[in-house]
Amino acid sequence: MRAFWPATISTLAAAAYVVWRLASLGWAPIELFELGTRFSQGIEGGSPGYDGQFSYYIASNPDPKEVGPKLDVPAYRYQRILFPLSARLMSMGVEAWLPWTLVIAGLLAHWGGTWAVARFLLDRVLNPWYALSYGLWVGLVAPIGVGLGEPLAYGLAAGGWLLRARGRVVWSALLLGLALFAKETTIIFLAAALLAELTGQRRTRPLVAYLASLVIFIGWQAWLWRTFGSLGLGSGGDMATSFEWIPFMGLFRIGSVDMLALGLFLIMFLPTIVLPTIWAVVVSVRSILRGMSSAETWSLLGNGIAVMALPFSTFREPLGLVRFASGLVLAVILFSASQQLLRPLRYSLFWSALLAILVAQ
Repeated sequence: MRAFWPATISTLAAAAYVVWRLASLGWAPIELFELGTRFSQGIEGGSPGYDGQFSYYIASNPDPKEVGPKLDVPAYRYQRILFPLSARLMSMGVEAWLPWTLVIAGLLAHWGGTWAVARFLLDRVLNPWYALSYGLWVGLVAPIGVGLGEPLAYGLAAGGWLLRARGRVVWSALLLGLALFAKETTIIFLAAALLAELTGQRRTRPLVAYLASLVIFIGWQAWLWRTFGSLGLGSGGDMATSFEWIPFMGLFRIGSVDMLALGLFLIMFLPTIVLPTIWAVVVSVRSILRGMSSAETWSLLGNGIAVMALPFSTFREPLGLVRFASGLVLAVILFSASQQLLRPLRYSLFWSALLAILVAQ
């Protein structure tokens, strides 16, 4: 029951955001997904819309041949099939219900993910309210209001991690594997669990379970290649730039376009994303060098490096940046809890201040 309240409060906050958006959009749920005329109507040079529209298109018609022309980068968008498919199943085929089931699926996934984080904390005799750092993270709350799959992806990752910690590795591998079909960036958590086994006890059952999930995802990528002519893995959708080799170069490239914008981004994200990312990499490398290569350590390192390498096209869009950083947020909480580090857990509660971004959207 102690995990119930952080999960419920976080979900109510997300629901309040959805209601706020609905009120501003004339209570038309389809407007939540910002359908652009370029893809919904095939108008070249039309409005681009936002990423949530692709969840809606796939949920409306999952046939890859028919929905492909409505996706800016078909393989990249279609690889995240789990969230729109879940909403479609919940709608029972009723088209008018889809906007609502996309929102409901996000809310339910967010409740479950926050609950799993709270239970992970409780299992380590820590205050479950630290789970609010996850539950009130803007990169998970905002996607619920625009129809994106981050709450489902990271909710499954959190659930898989909780089961892993409790020794239920087969179910853990299943949830971590399913998370990849909601958003491919969660592969860092699956890889971390696999690395921990390879560098640790090398137990047969966990190795087979995690490898099986990885192999299934590789098979999915092969199907995407065969169907759409490319892999789904990439740095983003339409107009995406490449990943960077120099840490945070994607952020500093903003200065070449607008120095004022770079200054504003540094004010917002230097204390909330950049410094926590540097801390994550330094602490995890130090732990590995000391021989403490736990799964939580590998996930912290992987998510930290991923944020450092983000492309300019992600850094320049605040909502895209915080969505991607959801993995870092989860990894920081899991690592800090596993190491009984109270200071990072306390500081992480200040992440909720970034909910102010929602007002500017």
